[in-house]
Amino acid sequence: MPHYPLMIRGARPAGKIEVVAPFDLTPIATVETAGADAIEVALNTAHNLYNDRSAWLPLPKRLHILDNLQKLILDNAETLALEAAREGGKPLLDSKVEIARAADSIRVCIETMRTDAGREIPMNLNASSSYKLAMTRREPIGPVVAISAFNHPLNLIAHQVGPAIAAGCPVIVKPADDTPLSCFRFVEMLHAAGLPEEWCQACITSDLSVAEKLATDPRVAFLTFIGSFKVGWMLRSKIAPGTRCALEHGGTAPVIVAEDADWQAAVAPIAKGGFYHAGQVCVSVQRVYVHESFAFEFAQKLAEVGNKMKIGDPTLADTEVGPLIRPQEVTRLNMWVREAVAEGAVPLSGAEQLSETCYKTTVLWNPSENSKVTTQEIFGPVICVYLYRDLDEAIARANNSPFAFQAAVYTKNIDTAMKCYSKLNASAVMVNEHTAFRVDWMPLGGLKQSGHGIGGIPYSIRDMQVEKMLVVKSPNL
Repeated sequence: MPHYPLMIRGARPAGKIEVVAPFDLTPIATVETAGADAIEVALNTAHNLYNDRSAWLPLPKRLHILDNLQKLILDNAETLALEAAREGGKPLLDSKVEIARAADSIRVCIETMRTDAGREIPMNLNASSSYKLAMTRREPIGPVVAISAFNHPLNLIAHQVGPAIAAGCPVIVKPADDTPLSCFRFVEMLHAAGLPEEWCQACITSDLSVAEKLATDPRVAFLTFIGSFKVGWMLRSKIAPGTRCALEHGGTAPVIVAEDADWQAAVAPIAKGGFYHAGQVCVSVQRVYVHESFAFEFAQKLAEVGNKMKIGDPTLADTEVGPLIRPQEVTRLNMWVREAVAEGAVPLSGAEQLSETCYKTTVLWNPSENSKVTTQEIFGPVICVYLYRDLDEAIARANNSPFAFQAAVYTKNIDTAMKCYSKLNASAVMVNEHTAFRVDWMPLGGLKQSGHGIGGIPYSIRDMQVEKMLVVKSPNL
């Protein structure tokens, strides 16, 4: 069984953990953990690297390293996809897409750094600005700490670490305890691509207090966090003065299927948006508001599509829905669904465990507005369908959530689309596309409890840089 040592040079491990495949719970690797002493070594290394400005990595070298990294990802794509599917549970067909996205994410880092630059600040506009030239350039902000989630074990790392290296920041990355292997392989490839090891350190922490120390230390210039809203907001409340951050949580993504929509064409993409990766995506379709004229028929068709999906071993080529990340998540999900049924929801499909690790694709008809499946992030293969009579009513119900992230509307009417775009509480509204749509150069960020700041490769790079101004006074200006 593979063993992964601590990726902090000069540090001693605190212990080790066993990584298991979420589908059959078989051990697949062991990983050394970092205690407080190891975290101190990592932070000191990153801090000292940044403070020695003469040793900063020049942009041509960073671009060369990232170019090499992209090639290594593509050259190892089949192996990376299979191993990501095994450790994270995302079906192989979707894991292959994730690996391709990770390679493209690195390409976007390169393109951003080749085209983004500072700017000229207008001068000579009045007496005090006369004879002056002002301009900016971008410099790295300082040490970055990246805390990541399990659900996209390679591409999320690419999204957090890639921008840090592109911006010129030393980075310490802590992947999810459930899926550290893809992260360590990514960092190994980054080092093989030419990055000095101390510029990207990786570890699993021995406990939550050590992870908190890593995130909240005053030597950290920028914290990028992907995970639960409870942990994210807790860390933000404790980060050191001066540390900037970006938090990406999740939501209860709403979809409105308007009266004039081609609703039959909407069934398959909505099913994909809700059941993809067993619903374990921050912008998974969760709440679907469908016009009364065809709402129940739509829900039945959605259930039929879900029933036809093959659930099981994520490493098999024909599996469409894999396991949840842990058995306790299956137990939690089943409890939520049973509560919703007791409160009046009608299960049209699923609504039961398939095994200790897998849950059947589930469509619930008209759950209570107070049920957990309505008010909280499900993070499982469950889609709730609600009947509505008036578009304003649908928008109001869609907005009735402490979360606001991506939303969607299906319609053939431009005015309906624009009304939903204008009135939905969301950072992005998709028209005739499900809520989980994403490309890696677009902005991605939650509102309200769903997050803080904007992700997406170009936006993360800007967050990890300082726009530093130069003002020159000369009689010849």
